[in-house]
Amino acid sequence: MERPAIVRRRTRTARVGPVAIGGDAPIVVQSMTNTDTADVAATVAQVRALADAGSEIVRVTVNTAEAADAVPRIRERLDALGCGVPLVGDFHFNGHKLLAAHPDCARALAKFRINPGNVGRGSKRDPQFAMMIELALRHDKPVRIGVNWGSLDADLLARMMDDNAKAAAPLSAEGVMREALVASALDSAQRAEALGLHGDRIVLSCKVSDVQDLIVVYRELARRCDYPLHLGLTEAGMGSKGIVASTAALAVLLQEGIGDTIRVSLTPEPGGDRTQEVVVAQEILQTMGLRSFAPMVTACPGCGRTTSTTFQELAARIQAYLRGAMPQWRARYAGVEDMHVAVMGCVVNGPGESKLANVGISLPGTGESPVAPVYVDGVKTVTLKGERIAEEFQQIVEDYVRATYGGEERAPSLDPERRTVPLKVIV
Repeated sequence: MERPAIVRRRTRTARVGPVAIGGDAPIVVQSMTNTDTADVAATVAQVRALADAGSEIVRVTVNTAEAADAVPRIRERLDALGCGVPLVGDFHFNGHKLLAAHPDCARALAKFRINPGNVGRGSKRDPQFAMMIELALRHDKPVRIGVNWGSLDADLLARMMDDNAKAAAPLSAEGVMREALVASALDSAQRAEALGLHGDRIVLSCKVSDVQDLIVVYRELARRCDYPLHLGLTEAGMGSKGIVASTAALAVLLQEGIGDTIRVSLTPEPGGDRTQEVVVAQEILQTMGLRSFAPMVTACPGCGRTTSTTFQELAARIQAYLRGAMPQWRARYAGVEDMHVAVMGCVVNGPGESKLANVGISLPGTGESPVAPVYVDGVKTVTLKGERIAEEFQQIVEDYVRATYGGEERAPSLDPERRTVPLKVIV
């Protein structure tokens, strides 16, 4: 039985600094800071952390003169640290004034995000939108026209509600709102092109907070245009709810080939790690087979055969180790992100899963012999026992990475009477 192929929707290609969005480019992972952009040190630290975690584009709020003034200094410090991740300016209400008054800010940004719902009200909307586009043209920057359910153009929605009320077969109020989202994005893109912005300098998004609404809106948006699309469930929520809702929505669209760049908008726990949203976005793409970002760890859920927590602790340790090593490995070991590691808890599925990984270990379950066979590329190479299984297994993984992806000589086996060969790791 063949796996269904995911056929990406054909789009134009937009470039955000060195990053391509749409066309034949891989789906791009984005994130956004939650620091006060005027706090240069805090924002630099968070942008770098997000980039190290794998965010390929980072958006920052530009809402005040102080924030606009900070952007070029943030860019300079990041460049000095060797962090070249493109920065996107998120503008609402006063973006036309800030960009005009702070040209250094405009030059430092790789893209402008414009929300047509709050770029201006009434008679001010069109000239202020036009000014934002003119500034994008002046500084040769692409734009994301990002419509949001919570800040939809009130005048547009009112007109569409009135027209709908007169229709022979009127839509529901929710249906009108969904159509208004799509219309706002497409009308704004057409207006931007009429003002001189080339179509390959435009990315569109229509953010909502309901899974089914997001799917309906993006299917329609994809049907009616060939602009690259930025996917994201806005206000997804905290913890498992936010992760599950984002995954449910994005996975359906990605499976249909819709989406060229994604963000998972998680509400972090107080003091929580902002990089979690990057990891979740990467794992959605990687588990769907769309991209690889870091070695994948397979681990069993545990059952009555695995009353010890040893395999859980080892799985968590190896997964953290692999992710922590990726900022350095990414530059040194081409292809390491495709590595597969398995950490299994008992003899039922342990050996089989371990053989399927690049490197795998099958730990003893309850009542089993206290030994842990290790498999490398499907071949049993060594059996670990004692108190240092975790440390020894991690060393095997390190040796495998150096030898397989770096061309370095493999370290001697842990036991001179045992011979090791290249492995896959499944945890």
